[in-house]
Amino acid sequence: MTAIFGWLLFVVLATLLGGATGQVTMESHEQGTGQSARAEQLLTEAGIDDPDQETVLVSGGAHAAGSPEMRRAVAAVRANVQATGKITELRPDVTSKDGRHVMVQFTVPEVADDAPDPLPAIQDAVAKAERDNPSVEMGQFGGATADAWFDEVFGSDFQRAEVTALPLALGILLVAFGALVAAVLPVMLAFTAFLAAGGLLAVTSHALHVDDTTNSVMLLMGLAVGVDYCLFYLQREREERRKGRDRGTALAIAAATSGRSVLVSGLTVMVAMSGMFLSGLLLFKGFAVATILVVLIAMLGSVTVLPALLSLLGDKVEFARIPFRGRTRRQGRRAAEDRAGVVGTLLKPVLARPGIAAVLAAGLLLALAAPALGMKTEQLRIDQQIPPGEEIAQTYTKLNEAFPGTPDPAVVVVKARDINAPEVTAAIDELKRRAVASKEMNEPIEVTVHGKENLAEIEIPLAGTGSDATSTHALETLRERIVPQTVGQVGEAPVSGDLAWSTDYNAQLRTSIVPVFLFVMGITFLLMLVFFRSLLIAASAIALNLLSVGAAYGVMVAVFQHGWGDNLVGTTGAGALESWIPLFVFVVLFGLSMDYHVFVVSRIREAYDRGLDTTRAVREGILATAGPVTSAAIIMIATFGIFGTLTMQAFKQLGVGLAVAVLIDATIVRVVLLPAIMTLLGRANWYLPRWLGWLPRISHGEETVPDPIQPPPAPQPLIPQN
Repeated sequence: MTAIFGWLLFVVLATLLGGATGQVTMESHEQGTGQSARAEQLLTEAGIDDPDQETVLVSGGAHAAGSPEMRRAVAAVRANVQATGKITELRPDVTSKDGRHVMVQFTVPEVADDAPDPLPAIQDAVAKAERDNPSVEMGQFGGATADAWFDEVFGSDFQRAEVTALPLALGILLVAFGALVAAVLPVMLAFTAFLAAGGLLAVTSHALHVDDTTNSVMLLMGLAVGVDYCLFYLQREREERRKGRDRGTALAIAAATSGRSVLVSGLTVMVAMSGMFLSGLLLFKGFAVATILVVLIAMLGSVTVLPALLSLLGDKVEFARIPFRGRTRRQGRRAAEDRAGVVGTLLKPVLARPGIAAVLAAGLLLALAAPALGMKTEQLRIDQQIPPGEEIAQTYTKLNEAFPGTPDPAVVVVKARDINAPEVTAAIDELKRRAVASKEMNEPIEVTVHGKENLAEIEIPLAGTGSDATSTHALETLRERIVPQTVGQVGEAPVSGDLAWSTDYNAQLRTSIVPVFLFVMGITFLLMLVFFRSLLIAASAIALNLLSVGAAYGVMVAVFQHGWGDNLVGTTGAGALESWIPLFVFVVLFGLSMDYHVFVVSRIREAYDRGLDTTRAVREGILATAGPVTSAAIIMIATFGIFGTLTMQAFKQLGVGLAVAVLIDATIVRVVLLPAIMTLLGRANWYLPRWLGWLPRISHGEETVPDPIQPPPAPQPLIPQN
C-alpha cells in the first residue's frame, strides 16, 4: 500500500506543481538557428510585434486586370475590408506579369487576448465581394488565415488522437489479457506517468523552453513505453502462475527477470533520447527532456507500483474476463506454444534453415531501405503540409504561381546605429535595385522601418517556387553577394524567411546528425555489452536496429517523397520529408526497439543459462516472448498509426515512419532475422574477450528465486541442434 499511495501522491503533486508553474513555450527565434534565428531574435529583443500580413488574390480568368469586371471586384475587396475597421496599411494593388491577377494586401494588427478575433469579419467582407462579383475568383491567404487554420486543425487532430489512443490501447490489452482489470492496469499506469511527466516538464520548461508539440510527443512515447513495460512485467507474472507457482514466487521471478529487463530497456531508451541534446536545436532538446521524463517515470512505475498492485489484487486481476478466453492457470509448455500461433509456425523453417532465412530477411530490409539513398529534407511549405483540397492550400499555390516568392519572401532585418541615416537609406535603396537587377528576385519589395528601434525589415520575393533550386540559388545570391555589398556595410543584416529558416535548419541537422548517430549507437553498444557480456550480441543489436531504421526511412521516402502509395495513407506526396523527422525517428526507434531486443534476448540467455543449447534456447525465448512482444507491437503500431491519420503532412510522416518501423522490427527482425543470426552464431553469441572479463555479471534467470515446483522436462527438439 505504501508504494501505491506513494505513486498517487507523486502523480498528484507533480501535476499540481506543473499547473501552478505553467509551461513556457519557445520564442520564434528559439525554434531555428543561424541567420534566420538571429533575424527573429533582433525583432523579438526590440519588442517589435510582427502583425499578420494578409493577401486577397483576385483572378479574372478571361477578364484582364484592367477590365471593368476586375476593377469593380478589386474595388469591392478594398472597400469591404476597409469598412470592417479591422485592418491597417491597405497597400496599393499589384498586378501579375500576365495581367490576369491582382493582389490586394493589408495588415491585420495584433489584438488583446480577450478581444474578439478580427479575422472572421475580414473573411466575411472578402466573401461578400466575391458574391457580388461572380465573374471573378477570389482567395485569401496570410499569417492570420494560416494561423487560424493550423489552430483549428491542431486542436481537433490532437484531441482526436488523445481521445483515441487510450481506448485503443485498452481494447488491445483486453484482447491480449482476456480480463478487464489486467488490461486497465498498464493503461492507467502509462497515463498517470504521462500526467506526472507533464507536470515536471512544465517546471523544467522555465529553464529549457519547449515547443507546443512536445506534450503530444510525450503522450505518444508515454503510451508506447509505459504500456510495454507493464505488459512485459504482467505477462511474465501470469506465465509463472500458469506454471503453478504461488503469487509471491511468480512476482519475485517477474521482478528478477522482466523487471530487470525493463530497467535496462528504460535506461537504454533514455540514453538514446539524450542524444538529441547534441543536435544543437532547442526543439530536440525539449523532445529529449520530455521523453526522458516520461520513460523514467513509466519505468519506475512498472517495477514499483505495478508489483504492489498485483500483490494487492491477487487473483482479482482476472476480474471481468472476456468469455471464451482460457484461464490464466492453464498448465504446461504446450499451452504457451499454442498461443505463439503464427510466430511458432514461422520460427520452424527459420531455425531449420537459418542461413537462408537471414539472407532473405536482410535482403528484404535492404530493398525497403533503398529509396532512402535519395532522401530529401526541407521545411515543408504550406501547400505541402496542408491537404491539396483545402482552400488555403489552393490559394497559396495560385498566389505563388501568379506572384512567385510573394507568399514566403526572404526578409532582411537591418540593425544600425541610426536606421534613418542617409548612408543606411542609400544602402537599402541599393539593395532593392540590385535585387531586382539580379533577375533572381521579384517585386514588390516591401520596406518597413522601425525608427525608434533602429531596425528595418525588407521583404524580397525570391524567384522559383520558394523551395526549389531556383529559390535556393536566389537566397544564396542575396545572402552572400547582395546583402554584404549593401546593407551589410552599414550594420548587421541577417536574412530570414521560410526558405532561409529551412536552409539554416537543414545545415544544423547535417552538422549534428553524425555526432547524434555515433553517440546513440555507441552508448547502446556499451549498455548491451555490459548487460549481456557479449560482443556479438551488442554488435548485432546495433546492426539490426540500423536495418529497421533504414527500412523505415526507405518507406517514408517512397510514400511521402516519391508518392508511391501515398493515397493509402490519405495524403499526397510532398516531394520531401520534414526537416526534423529523420533525426527524431532515428533516436526514437533506436530507443524503442531495445524494448523488444532486451526482452527477447534476455529470455534466450535465460534459457541458455539453464543448460539449453543455442537453437533450443532461441526457440524457447522467441516463443515465450511472442505473446507480449506481439501485443506491445500492436499497441505501438496503433498509437503511432493514429498520428498517421492526422491532417498535417509532418505528423503523417512521423506516424507512418514509426508504425512501419515497429512493424518491421517486431516481425522481420525479431521473428526471422534475430533468431536466424543467433542460431548461426551458436555459442559464439556469448563470446567475451578475456580483457573484458572485468565487466559485471548480471543474472538473466530466476535462479535466485526459490522455486516450489520442479520445471517441466524439456521437450524433444523438433529441428536439428546447433
